Amino acid sequence: MTVEAMPSPVRLKAVAAKGQPDPSPALEQLYRGFESELLVPLWTEIGDLMPQNPRSKAMPHLWRWDRLVELASEAGRIVPVGRGGERRAIALANPGLGGRPFATPTLWAAIQYLMPDENAPEHRHTQHAFRFVVEGEGVWTVVNGDPVRMSRGDFLPQAGWNWHAHHNAASAPMAWIDGLDIPFSYYTESQFFEFGRERIGTVEMTTPEYSRSERLWGHPGLRPLSQPDAPSATPLLAYRWVDTDRALADQLALEEEGHAATLSPGHAAVRFTNPSNGRDVLPTIRTEMHRIKRGASTLTQREVGSSVYQVFDGTGSVTVGDKQWAVQRGDMFVVPSWAPFGVKASDASNLDLFRFGDAPIFEALHAYRVQTDR
Repeated sequence: MTVEAMPSPVRLKAVAAKGQPDPSPALEQLYRGFESELLVPLWTEIGDLMPQNPRSKAMPHLWRWDRLVELASEAGRIVPVGRGGERRAIALANPGLGGRPFATPTLWAAIQYLMPDENAPEHRHTQHAFRFVVEGEGVWTVVNGDPVRMSRGDFLPQAGWNWHAHHNAASAPMAWIDGLDIPFSYYTESQFFEFGRERIGTVEMTTPEYSRSERLWGHPGLRPLSQPDAPSATPLLAYRWVDTDRALADQLALEEEGHAATLSPGHAAVRFTNPSNGRDVLPTIRTEMHRIKRGASTLTQREVGSSVYQVFDGTGSVTVGDKQWAVQRGDMFVVPSWAPFGVKASDASNLDLFRFGDAPIFEALHAYRVQTDR
């Protein structure tokens, strides 16, 4: 029985170029043999596969918050939330990634919008996720039956394969950003998804000031002995803005007093960590908050791996590669792998930046590098 050969997607062409064999009929014949057997010689690909430094397909790009909210509000008017679509989440599509809903090759970022009295149904997935609130109040996320308040400045991580739903208990719409490792899971073909209940229970629709996770894990430097050691992701479901703000303000105050407390003059920063072991909150995502004092600038830095930033407050200018933008509250931008990056706060205000990136992936692979210009 003859098996019909599939057309080969491999296309090779003999070219006269440095590092390439001289074109000849014999070389062309060799390349046709490679094509028919689905083979690709390294000498034709090495410049793309093994460059001297990372060359990200992702591009530096800025999304304006006012426009994102405007479009999300229009979606709230005409697109329902329910089983199937699951979430009214609108993803940032990096212009260098072919129209895929990916902010970077490893990171998903989206604005999610929930109308008053709406409920986003329960589901779970293996992708790790978080929510960050730049403005608004009144939505609760419910993780494994634990209602968690969402307020301005709050960071709410949620490890993969945990049941979660959202409900808006307020009289106004609310928008926030979602961050996930969806592209990483997609490219590694490791994702699972499962539908949950259509509606959460009455008890889960309550609106407590503090979630059960905060009451158990939200005490600085104290680990409950009743809980297992070192879970792979944080068991704390909410990191409150009041604590983040105080930590950043204290760093700048200590710097003013002459103590070494900042990354560079006027640049305070904190990392959200797993309270059980001090590691990143999620296995694939690193999250931080940065405050640049009015008039101050950060050092210029490159690192392996990509990041997404959102301006939480203030104004300033951002330089990513050959791009420079003036930014204000809510604006979001991408820093691709190994792109030089620096920030300057305006003279009018401090500049607060929320950041999430994929550094834990590269650290686990022993492939992480950082270069800082001093």
